[in-house]
Amino acid sequence: MSKNKTILAVAANCRGEVFEHPELLAAGMNGGRVRLPRSEEMIPLPAGSRLFTLPGKPLRGFERRTGRARTERELPRRWGGGKIQAVSAFVAPAYMRTLLPAADFSPSERNLPLWAYTAVGWCLEEARFYVAAVRVDQSRQWDPDQFDDRLVEPNTRAALKEHPDNRLIEQLARCALDYHCFAAKNLFLGRWEAPLPTSPVCNAECLGCISLQESECCPASQERITFVPTVEELCGVAVPHLERAEHAIVSFGQGCEGEPILQADRICEAVREMRRRTGRGTINFNTNGSLPEAVDRLAAAGIDSMRISLNSVREPCYQAYYRPRCYSFRDVLDSVRRAKQNGLFTMLNYLVFPGLSDLPEEIDTLLRLVEETGLDMIQMRNLSIDPGLYSHALSLGREGVGMKTMLDQIKTRIPRIQFGYFNRTKEAFYPPGFEADWPLPV
Repeated sequence: MSKNKTILAVAANCRGEVFEHPELLAAGMNGGRVRLPRSEEMIPLPAGSRLFTLPGKPLRGFERRTGRARTERELPRRWGGGKIQAVSAFVAPAYMRTLLPAADFSPSERNLPLWAYTAVGWCLEEARFYVAAVRVDQSRQWDPDQFDDRLVEPNTRAALKEHPDNRLIEQLARCALDYHCFAAKNLFLGRWEAPLPTSPVCNAECLGCISLQESECCPASQERITFVPTVEELCGVAVPHLERAEHAIVSFGQGCEGEPILQADRICEAVREMRRRTGRGTINFNTNGSLPEAVDRLAAAGIDSMRISLNSVREPCYQAYYRPRCYSFRDVLDSVRRAKQNGLFTMLNYLVFPGLSDLPEEIDTLLRLVEETGLDMIQMRNLSIDPGLYSHALSLGREGVGMKTMLDQIKTRIPRIQFGYFNRTKEAFYPPGFEADWPLPV
């Protein structure tokens, strides 16, 4: 973004109508600080992104004339009056947010739904939205325009008719048609990465769990699978996909399940059977890494890659978000080491958040972990949660160095580390030029 561009704040009225605020410059938040975005932190709003109003959250910005910070709670009379609402973007996949929306996130009785809230503004010179984000994955396979529901729906109905007794296909049909899960749609489109949800239970109580919310947070984004698929049900989904799909991946550990490592015995048996039937394609395992011994068994069974989830590489912040039951933070780090020692392509599913991920002590600890374990990739995934809820639960408030600066510091110290947002086939684990391929083009 050119430094000469004027990025105005974006607001909404009580009807959800969105407009630029001509008197306020757009702002973003990092930690507890509201500030103007830096030029490298803003890009044109990517195709497939969405705008959300933030009900009950007043707008914050900076006066164009004086540069003073201002909180706006009411619309001017010439615009109809009434309450004003801040606006946020939910950025398309492959992009990591750099700033939270500038709004008043004071504690309230009602938490926001589970989305990755991102600062957004209106570029006056270009007459289009700009968003606080940076691209971290080159793949275009997950762009929203790649998913045509006119093809997905008939293919899904046909698969249900062809496999009436496979409960897993029934589950994934619901994921594709009701929850619009891109991975589930891939299965019915016969391409790329397809899901294998397996576990109805979990050993963590994540504050922002998207498949089960029993307490005070907010409604879950989808319902969790209620059964453990049989080996034949798993193979009935996975083997045809591995054998025929373009750039085929099947992945355990999905948004519609608990923790798959708790079903390690069943999964090991299924993976061995998959590999008995076909050597084609990539088998990936997404996990919280709570059972290190199971990592060894899964690797021996034949999985190719493992992605271990963390919101922070420092124990107090991890504990506050994951709220683990019957496992420790040390177990998670041990699983990272074992995955790499077993020859797996090893990734972090790093749930990033401005004001935590870019704190100097967080960056230093992450760098030590990468250097110690030999981690291959960090997937910079935006954490979907109410920023006020998360900041309160983790006692956040200090400003970090900036999310783009965080990426630059990591790449400068460890050039071989790969950034990403998606899982890869084993043929693309180490693509040519990956050490120098930063920053990525928008």
